[in-house]
Amino acid sequence: MAGTRGRMETSDSDIEAWLDDYYPSAYKTAFMILGNRQDAEEAVQEAFLRVWRFRDSLGGTPSIKPWLYRVVVNSCLSRAKSAARRKEGLFAPDFDDLPSPGLDPGEAAYRSELASVISEAVGSLSEDLRTAFVLKYYSGLSEKEISVAIKRRPGTVKSRLHEARKKLSSHQKLQGLASEWLSGGNGDGEVVRGDTFGR
Repeated sequence: MAGTRGRMETSDSDIEAWLDDYYPSAYKTAFMILGNRQDAEEAVQEAFLRVWRFRDSLGGTPSIKPWLYRVVVNSCLSRAKSAARRKEGLFAPDFDDLPSPGLDPGEAAYRSELASVISEAVGSLSEDLRTAFVLKYYSGLSEKEISVAIKRRPGTVKSRLHEARKKLSSHQKLQGLASEWLSGGNGDGEVVRGDTFGR
């Protein structure tokens, strides 16, 4: 395989290495869509098993990254629907961002609160907006790759991202943290504002 990104060969060792390379990002994507660590782990495992099962058909496939995320997203949405049928909470964030070494207690507390509020805000988005947003800003996919991953037209992806940014920019808790940061100087320059998640 020419690196772990892009076009891939069919050797089992190369595919295994490629999946290992993408696991952290795929897990983060699943967690931000589902809001539950166990569900996210199971969704990614299910998606990767599917990729492995159909590995013989992947040889020389271009743009394999959005295909993988399509499988991950489908696995997540399937679990979300099952949870809805059981009338369980669809998104109950348990994001417990650990403070970075070397931060003073005040800054560490601020970052932890910021991570929790962002997780809550993203979780408040509708499923379609949250999925597009997570793929863009947490998984690093382009709008074109997202359109492949969720099987929607690029214009639909652009519209969903715009709507997601609009809703997050008006989220009260995010705006509260932004005001607190601006007035009190918390953090190290990371401001939560309307253009935090820019184009």
